[in-house]
Amino acid sequence: MDRLEPEKIQAQVDTMAEWALNGEALQRTLSFADFQLAMAFVQQVAAIAEQQKHHPDIMIRYNKVTLTVTTHDAGGLTDRDFLLARSVDEITLKS
Repeated sequence: MDRLEPEKIQAQVDTMAEWALNGEALQRTLSFADFQLAMAFVQQVAAIAEQQKHHPDIMIRYNKVTLTVTTHDAGGLTDRDFLLARSVDEITLKS
């Protein structure tokens, strides 16, 4: 998978209000009512990641979950990263 050009990255980030660029990665932090709900969300993300064979870095701090997405093999962001981010957005809308 080819790394995206900066203009294409910015155009896609501009359509994703909850995500931000963090270096060569997309990042989003979500807050939940408690630890159990945060962990349930992480399980949903894990299922999506396995299905797409593309895994985010996940940091859990009690009721906060930070996802960081990048394609390490490409050295930056690719279409796979945006697909995963949009899939995460879909499950957050259903919650």
